[in-house]
Amino acid sequence: MTTAGMRKQLMTYLSEADDKKIKGLYSLLEDNLTSHDLTKEQLEFLNKERQLHVSGESKSYSWEETKAFIRSKKAS
Repeated sequence: MTTAGMRKQLMTYLSEADDKKIKGLYSLLEDNLTSHDLTKEQLEFLNKERQLHVSGESKSYSWEETKAFIRSKKAS
């Protein structure tokens, strides 16, 4: 489907959708359109941390280890 066709389909859908769906779509689109650009300093920090991870110089945790750690802190 072309983007022109998609636009037409979306306009039809939006004109017929109930309020709950309109609010959900609006929220989804708003989240995706909001800029989440990182500053130069944030990018430098992330790149440094990634390099430490890739080189094996920093400790990494599996998802299961992470969940266990969080659950142990909540129980404390």
